[in-house]
Amino acid sequence: MDTEQIFELLQKNRGKAAGITLGLVFGWFAISYGIFKAVFVSLCIVAGYYIGRQIDRRTDLRELFLGRFREK
Repeated sequence: MDTEQIFELLQKNRGKAAGITLGLVFGWFAISYGIFKAVFVSLCIVAGYYIGRQIDRRTDLRELFLGRFREK
């Protein structure tokens, strides 16, 4: 199997490849640092992804933050 076939396979199965990679990284963190530290790092990654996605969408972060904590 040459590299072109590998890249084609990864493009067709992008979600599976990302899931395997994230599972491998989480498992390595859990073994190396403990489950609670691994969960904390994972939550920080998810929060960073969410904030980065909002920045990419050009969302006003102040309004997003205030909108979460306003009284209804």
